[in-house]
Amino acid sequence: MQGMSRARVARRIAAGAAYGGGGIGLLGAATVGVVLAEVQLAKRNVGNGHVDPPRADGRYGGAFAAAAARPTHAEPVRFAMLGDSTAAGQGVHRARQTPAALLASGLAAVAERPVDLRNVALPGAQSDDLDRQVTLILSDPSWVPDVCVIMIGANDVTHRMPPTRSVRHLSAAVRRLRTAGSEVVVGTCPDLGTVENVYQPLRWLARRVSRQLAAAQTIGAVEQGGRTVSLGDLLGPEFAAHPRELFGPDRYHPSAEGYATAAMAVLPTLCAALGLWPEEERPDVSRREGFLPVARAAARAASEGGTEVTAAMPTGPRGPWALLKRRRRRRIHAPDPSPLPH
Repeated sequence: MQGMSRARVARRIAAGAAYGGGGIGLLGAATVGVVLAEVQLAKRNVGNGHVDPPRADGRYGGAFAAAAARPTHAEPVRFAMLGDSTAAGQGVHRARQTPAALLASGLAAVAERPVDLRNVALPGAQSDDLDRQVTLILSDPSWVPDVCVIMIGANDVTHRMPPTRSVRHLSAAVRRLRTAGSEVVVGTCPDLGTVENVYQPLRWLARRVSRQLAAAQTIGAVEQGGRTVSLGDLLGPEFAAHPRELFGPDRYHPSAEGYATAAMAVLPTLCAALGLWPEEERPDVSRREGFLPVARAAARAASEGGTEVTAAMPTGPRGPWALLKRRRRRRIHAPDPSPLPH
């Protein structure tokens, strides 16, 4: 019943985004205000000593660079990262520890090709900044990304952006990138209930708001031809159990190990979007994979981290359907996780 309720809320938010509706309250306005005030207070308490994230742009997969120079070899994979501070790698000090660098080096290892990374993510960004970021990525017609990863949503929640507006901006970004010829993978809203300075019962409420937005993001992204990977519930239990290892020094953003956990969840879907990951002929029922109405798939994914949702049948008895998969996470040992000058 809870999953069905979350599916209905996510469907309402996504429908409001598609048809220009106003903000649909996820919880009572007063309750949401208290939750967000608590999260903002937590951010202020940890926000001192802010340091810009390291720049990770460049070419990854140095072991394959010489081969790529041969005329018969395929061109480097073009990979773009968009989103907020999590996508930018806030909280770590080395470029190779950022999620974009981890994904680029992992993608190079799987593809056995160099990967050119461009990261336009902005700390503090909300979903309404995605239009600017997409414009930056598509501004060079000679460098259209083969695949993009978007990680966004936490600032939308903490700044009380109406969820319909949030999803509308994300959907528009996915649509523009797909129209340009890029595959798109969205890491949905993280679980704000894992922030250490947010206490019960507000921790539970923050988790609920985060999951509702994540489910609505999934519907919006999948309907525009993207894929999503849920991060909230994946990171939530692990962060709660190992806060000293998975949170960074500011106690708000992930640590290097936290980013590695997220990257391991996103990498299989990133590779699958480019046809580089082995696909089973049918969903694995033992892993509770299967075809579902997109709203139900989105709601289930929001509660079960590391779950991929991608478009399946365009229509069914209950509207569009999606394929829900639980890909096995693998740590990729890339030969050199640092970018090369090029």
